[in-house]
Amino acid sequence: MTMPAVTLSDPALFAFLIIPFGLLVALLWGTHLASRHLDEDEGTRRHAILITVVVSTVWMAGTWRAAESGVLRQWDATPPPFALLVVGILCLSVALAWTGYGRRLAYGLPLWALVGIQGFRLPLELAMHAMYERGIMPEQMSYSGRNFDIVTGFTALVVAWLVSAGRMGRRLVLIWNVVGLLLVLNVVTIGILSTPRFRLFGDDRINVFITYTPFVWLPAVMVLAALAGHLIVFRALSSRRHGRPAV
Repeated sequence: MTMPAVTLSDPALFAFLIIPFGLLVALLWGTHLASRHLDEDEGTRRHAILITVVVSTVWMAGTWRAAESGVLRQWDATPPPFALLVVGILCLSVALAWTGYGRRLAYGLPLWALVGIQGFRLPLELAMHAMYERGIMPEQMSYSGRNFDIVTGFTALVVAWLVSAGRMGRRLVLIWNVVGLLLVLNVVTIGILSTPRFRLFGDDRINVFITYTPFVWLPAVMVLAALAGHLIVFRALSSRRHGRPAV
């Protein structure tokens, strides 16, 4: 199975490169700030940043190589390698949010920042729709079809501003976070059911583009960031409910 050719002259293509690296920079900066807010010593801070760089580099390089080599397109294998990628994304999301690393981000960063970072989903959804218009991505994965995650990206910016201005609080963030999590799970489910293994939406609307570079970073980095981000927001809300200091 192949997909239409892509070219680096297409501006929408760069979103699948720029956004992942932007998220990595944001994670490094957020780790640094959270560590400072929690008064961690310099050695602990440097260790956290080093771990972030190493794990992120290995994960991004590994998933890129898996797509470039064609391993992820072995749909007849049992289990298909793409299924293992999905499991890896889910496990990393939970680990990122519920380990000490997630604790640092949840307790050390302001709530508005944890919400606002999810605004990356607005330009991402615009780029995904452009890929649909070019025949690279199936319609059901765009906002012309069954993917409404663009709502999360836009409202993340609004909710973050309201929270930072002190006009709204935990209840609004909780509602937004639940809806945002459901929306990203919706598109993840659609993407999985659109693969050659399931073909739920028909043979003419198959999802194979995410097994090619640079689109593999859509699930491997951007979906991972969205899922982990929602879990970290839940953890941050819980910490504030139990009276832990907010920053």
